[in-house]
Amino acid sequence: MARVLIVDDDMQVRDMLTQMLKRAGHDVAEAGNGNEAIQYCQKNQTDLVITDIIMPDKEGIETIVELRRDFPDIKVFAISGGGRVSPNNYLKLAEKIGALKTFTKPFSKAEILSAIDEVI
Repeated sequence: MARVLIVDDDMQVRDMLTQMLKRAGHDVAEAGNGNEAIQYCQKNQTDLVITDIIMPDKEGIETIVELRRDFPDIKVFAISGGGRVSPNNYLKLAEKIGALKTFTKPFSKAEILSAIDEVI
């Protein structure tokens, strides 16, 4: 079982991931943006952060940079449905700055669960 933080401004995405991961036996928390994610990680032990890239307040790229700097043991996955450009551009950048795995929305349950099993 992993302690996972889901970071996405879209409540439906957070809910879907939360339910999926809880059913698989993981302990799951949620944050609506990068600021909330950093605050959560400062107070709670976290094994994995799954973060969206395009969010208000603090977007995913900045969040990944801070997580890698301040919490080097936390694993990070990035997810994106894109914005003004293809999600692949954002996800390639996320990998370069420290995301272990990246996923384009929509992604499958099997993809996420397999990746978690691989890195935890």
